Order: sequence, then structure tokens, then C-alpha cells
Amino acid sequence: MATLVDVERPESTETTGKRSLAISPNWRARIGYAAVLAVLAYLVVLPMVRLQMLAFEDGAAGYRSQYGRFDIGVTLRTTVALALGSLVIAMVLGTLLAFAASRLPAKLGWLRVIPILPIVMPAVASVVGWAFLLSPGPGYLNVVLRLLPWWSGSDSGPIDVYTVPWIIVLTGFGLTSFVYLFVSSGMQNISSEHLEAAQVSGSSTVGIFFKIVLPLLRPSLIYGGGIALLLGLGQFTGPLLLGANTGVKVLTAEMYRRVSESPSDFAAAAAAGSPLVIFGLVLVLAQKALLGNQTRFVTHGGKAFAPSTGKATWATVTIVVFALFALVIPLVGLIIVSLTPYWSGSLSLSLLTLDNFRALMDTTAVVESVLTSVLTSLGAVAICIPLGYLMANLLVRGRRFRILALIADLMTALPLGIPAVIFGVGFLLTYTEPPLILYGTRTVIILVYIVLMLPFSTRMQMTAMLSLGNTYTEASATSGASPFVTNLRIMLPLMRPTILSAVALMFILLTHEFAASLLVRASTTQVMGTLLFDMWQNGSYPLVAAMALLMTAVTTIGVAAAMLVGGRNVLSKL
Repeated sequence: MATLVDVERPESTETTGKRSLAISPNWRARIGYAAVLAVLAYLVVLPMVRLQMLAFEDGAAGYRSQYGRFDIGVTLRTTVALALGSLVIAMVLGTLLAFAASRLPAKLGWLRVIPILPIVMPAVASVVGWAFLLSPGPGYLNVVLRLLPWWSGSDSGPIDVYTVPWIIVLTGFGLTSFVYLFVSSGMQNISSEHLEAAQVSGSSTVGIFFKIVLPLLRPSLIYGGGIALLLGLGQFTGPLLLGANTGVKVLTAEMYRRVSESPSDFAAAAAAGSPLVIFGLVLVLAQKALLGNQTRFVTHGGKAFAPSTGKATWATVTIVVFALFALVIPLVGLIIVSLTPYWSGSLSLSLLTLDNFRALMDTTAVVESVLTSVLTSLGAVAICIPLGYLMANLLVRGRRFRILALIADLMTALPLGIPAVIFGVGFLLTYTEPPLILYGTRTVIILVYIVLMLPFSTRMQMTAMLSLGNTYTEASATSGASPFVTNLRIMLPLMRPTILSAVALMFILLTHEFAASLLVRASTTQVMGTLLFDMWQNGSYPLVAAMALLMTAVTTIGVAAAMLVGGRNVLSKL
């Protein structure tokens, strides 16, 4: 027996040693989340820190260079005017469209997806389409307007799309769909009991809208308005394409000019973007303070916001008119120019040709740009979905890791508050130097895309997790399933519609992406938007129109594929 005891003692000691080296599940989770956050910090925070450090070097020489210019006041005023003007247009139109969509009869319910469709059309394509229609000289709509007695005899105008007011209008149209998504989502959470009570009390449709609907939509309006304001401040496409040749300057375009000039002035570019970074951070924090306790706005009492049973002619007309101006008319302009050998104010059926599309298909750079856009977008989405799921899970169920959850919340919100062009400059600076020299590769495009899409992936999946609650995870844990099995077999299938909607939204936004791509691309690594910009600068306008239509077709095919897998409601769940 003594021998047995002597033999067993070392085994007992070895087992105890193994147990002492084991890491508890909580600490494993902490280490895993901390590692992911460290990678995100390298991607999201480091480029911003390096930019600001550069701006303050040599006694803040970058700030002196940028803000010591004689025309900086005009640049700042134009930036603010563009942001506020487009915000007002987007908020009014987006809210009106959301209310109109809620008043549609059941048989016309399919019209609710129409205000979302302009998102499918790239912003660069929409801007170019309106330029073909409203240019002072050869713009087709201007040519038609000059046939009217008020403007007859004039050789140009009456509308100049290259001016600040029209850049604001077109930007507002582009942001309307985003506001519509937020407001219509909030409107679905309003119980019809509130509206029926107001109708019984004798309130008109206008009275119900201003006295009942708008107050209950406060969270959606604040969040949607904040996003629209940030997008307006960071607007790059309209000012660059329409304002570059007419002296219209905003801070984002100044950043691009500072980096693209020879020699590049990264310090001045960083200084130009500083106000946008500061304001974005302040606005994100202000949103949370204004919303406060959102349970005050929960209105579910039984029945949801039921659609109207009447004719609601005004609602149908409102949505159709918006679709006409936001989608159909610019598409018509693109189609006309793409089918002609040159862009002029005159149009003849004998000139119509498909040569521009044949030229695109025969150009190696075009084919490669399509492949690069699709591959980099899909690559970024494939990484963003699981990454966003991890961050959403940490934010929703990470009460045990409060500090890590706070860091994740700030880090995933940061790209939403900072314009894409600033990240483009930051990545250009960071990845043209050791230890990672990635400039001109598809890898750097994927990395900047991941950063830009992280907020969308995280927030959409977090919303789905919150709506599912803890019931399913607790039941699975009670049955003995591990967290991995619970997520794989329970949560992911339940969240499939939201995940597919996130995939569709991110693919749309990335195949359209223009600002950051323009800064990190190389002449040998182009995406569709940057190649279109080069064509625009070279004056190849028919090819520009054909390229814009090709971009729209690629995005449409991607959305159609998402709808094929996730059902026809993918867009309505964005």
C-alpha cells in the first residue's frame, strides 16, 4: 500500500499543477476580446493619431499652412452650408417619405422599398447624371428649359449645377434615403392605437403627423439627423466632381488637394480634417446625451403601426415624385450620354450607339476595376460580419467586461463620426511606411473598407441581438450547450435576415465607395469609382456615363443575389 501511495502522489501533484495553469472561461473571453480590440485600435485609432501628431509637428506648421490662407473662411462657410443645407433637405424629405410609406394602402405596400432604391445607385453616378442634365451649356434639361419663353434666346442656363446651392440640393437628395431608413424603422415601432385615438378625437392627418408621430420619432430623428449631418460634413463626391473647376472648396476636398499635390502635405491635410474629427466625436456623444433613456419612447401597446386602409393618393404621389427625381431622371441622363459618341446639347437618334459599352468591355483597366471592387467589397464584408458579431455580443452581453465594452463602443462608433476621406489620408500615411507597406495593394483597400463598415455591421447585429433578448441563450445554456454552439445553432439562424441585410447594405456602400478609395488606390489598383473619376477628369464623358451605369448594374446584381438568398425583404430590413 505504501508503494501505491508513493506512486499516486506525483500524479496528484501533476494534476494540481495542470489545474493551476488552466485559464477560466471569463479570462479567456477577456483575453480574446482584448486581442480583437488591439487589432481594431491599430486599424481605427493609429491612423488618426499619426495624422494629428503630424499636424502638430514643427510648431503646428500644418495648422498654420491650412488655416493661414486668405480663403479659409469661405471654405469653412461652404463646408457648414453644405452640411446644414443637405441636412434640412434630407430630414424633411426622409421624414415625409417615411410617413407617406406608413399611409400606403396594403395593395401598394411594395412602394415602401422605392425610397431605399436610390442607395443602390452610386452617389458618383447620380452626381454625374445630374451634371449631364443641368450643366449650363449642354445640359439636356437646360436645353429644354431654354425653349420656354422665360429663358429663350439664352445660350446657357438657367440652372448651373456647378454652384454651391445645387451641390447642396443634390447632396440632400443623396442623404434622404438614409434618413428614411432610420425614420421608417422608428415609425414601425409606433402603436396604431395612438393614431386611432387621435383620429377618433378629430385630428387631421397633418395634426396626427405633427402632434403624435414627430414627438414619438424623436430617437429616430436625432440618430438619423446626426448621421445625415456627419455625412454632409464629410461630403466629398459632389464638391470634388462639381466644384473643383468652379472654385467651390470644402474641407474634405482640401484634404484631397493637399495630399494629391506635389509634394504632398500630409500635415496640412491632417489639419484640414481636424475640425471634422472633433465635431464628429462631439456629435456622437451629444446624440447619446439627447436620447437619454430611450424607454420613454417605447410605444408598443399591442397593434403595430397599421397601414392606411384608404386611398392615400398623396402618399403614393409623394413616393413616385421622389423616385422620379432621385432615381429615374439622373438615370435617363446617364443612359442618353452613354449611347452617344460625344456629349452635346443636341440629340439625334442617328447618333445612338453601343460603342461606349464595347469600349469599356475591351479595356483591361475597366474589367480589373470591376474585379477589384467586387473582391475587396466581398473580402471586407466577409471579415466585417464576424467582427461586428463579436463586438455586438460584447456590447449586448458583456456586462462582466464593462471597460472592454466601453472601449468597443467608442471604437466601433468612431468611423461613423469621421469622414471616409480622413481615414483615406490616415491609411495613406500609415501604410506607405514601415512596418507595413501596403500602398497600391488590394489589402489596404480591404482594410480601410473594414474600418468604414464596422459601425454598420456592429449596430445592425446589435439591434437584432437586443430584440431577441436573453431567453434563447439562457435556454441553450440550461440545456448544456457551450457559448460557441449557442451562437452557431441558435443565434446565427435567428439573426439570418439581419445579417443578410447587413451584407447587402455593406456591399452597396463599398461598391460605391469613392473618397477613401481615391486616396489609397494606385494607378495599377483601381476600383470602379476611382476609374470613373479619372475618366471624368480626362473629359471622356460618354465613357463616364457608361461606367456609372456599369457601377449601378454591379451593385444591383449584388443586391439581387442577397435577396435571392435572404428573401425579398432584405432591402426593407436595412
